[in-house]
Amino acid sequence: MTSTGTFDASLAPAASGKPVTEILRRRATRMLDLMVGLWVFSGSIVLFEPSPYELAFLLVLPLAVFAGIGLYRSTLGLLAIMILFTPFALIAVFQVRFTPISTALIFSLVTIFLMLTSYFVANYIAEATAKRMRIIVAAYTAAAVLAAIIGTLAYMGLMPGADLFLRYGRAKATFKDPNVYGPFLVLPAMFALQRVLLAQSWRQVLISGGIYMVLFVGVFVSFSRAAWGHFAVSSLLVLVLVFLLEANARDKVRIMLMSLAGAFMLIVALAGLLSIPAVSNLFETRASSQNYDSGETGRFGRQGYAYELALDNPWGLGPGEFSNMRITEEPHNVYVSVLHVYGWGGGLLFYLLIGITLWKCCQIVIRPSPYRLMAIPVAATFVIVMAESVIIDSDHWRHIYLLIGLVWGLSTAIGNDKRRTAPRSEMLV
Repeated sequence: MTSTGTFDASLAPAASGKPVTEILRRRATRMLDLMVGLWVFSGSIVLFEPSPYELAFLLVLPLAVFAGIGLYRSTLGLLAIMILFTPFALIAVFQVRFTPISTALIFSLVTIFLMLTSYFVANYIAEATAKRMRIIVAAYTAAAVLAAIIGTLAYMGLMPGADLFLRYGRAKATFKDPNVYGPFLVLPAMFALQRVLLAQSWRQVLISGGIYMVLFVGVFVSFSRAAWGHFAVSSLLVLVLVFLLEANARDKVRIMLMSLAGAFMLIVALAGLLSIPAVSNLFETRASSQNYDSGETGRFGRQGYAYELALDNPWGLGPGEFSNMRITEEPHNVYVSVLHVYGWGGGLLFYLLIGITLWKCCQIVIRPSPYRLMAIPVAATFVIVMAESVIIDSDHWRHIYLLIGLVWGLSTAIGNDKRRTAPRSEMLV
């Protein structure tokens, strides 16, 4: 292992003469795993900033330090990007003219904080990859299923206080917006889909299939067109990558049969939902072209104006400023928004972060390794969510920074483990 820090104390022998310290460190390591699970689970509650996700991380970080979590050289790029990004983001804060500086400062500090979470996750995953991927995926899946159930029941009017979990008649569950809630459900759905395709136990297939269907319905009732596309294309990517890279001949026959059966079940579920008049009417409205998509002040018109504005302001406009300009709607394109919010320097560093992570996605999927089964759902989700970001502002989506950390952590684990394969039972998360 190439590491600039110490390894997990629970995996090392107790230091001579310091048994108490080692015992405490081992307990801190066990507590760290528990707190990481709670932290990831809290990512499903984003109604205000700072959110419980940020607050929970304040407990995770000192535990990680005390537990002696390893810091890997191959993840230092994440730390360097965060450090270089920080001054540009803070300079942009003081460019605001309409937004209170305190509000702008909180926004930029949250972004910097989220970058730090990516760095933590990368090192946390790299150190004990299989075990810790299971912790994160289990916690994320529990959070997503709960959010999907809340969103679906609220949309159907089957729970008290349903309006609290809706916006514009669309499910948002415990998020601020349906367009954030929908994409949040995709990653655990992709892991569930992979288990359906490759699990040898019918019990696991049925449970995973049930999770996938719950999350599918949850995404559907968000009525986010971007989330619909994200879910569909990521599912197709997982299916193709598993079929081509991980399946043997017997698996391929099974995958084809299960894909047909699964497609039929999804069509039946969709038909059942569309048989409800209110659902059908909203689906027809959302599936058609929207007024705010076209025209000079429409989504794409705004983006053209936003790029022009970005070119005229190298230090940025600051958080929340664009909506106070000539066009009151946000540009809904993270690749131009970051230039406004963090300036040219911050925007270019954000591009660098995404570009390197996309490159690592290709590497961890193409290269034969024991961790490719873990990498496929992560890469299939990250690549498409960053494509989706062309039409939506996603720089404060907590799960994107979690995905970045997972990609870098898996890349480090693959680089440190020279095996080309491992038993599927150990690596199928």
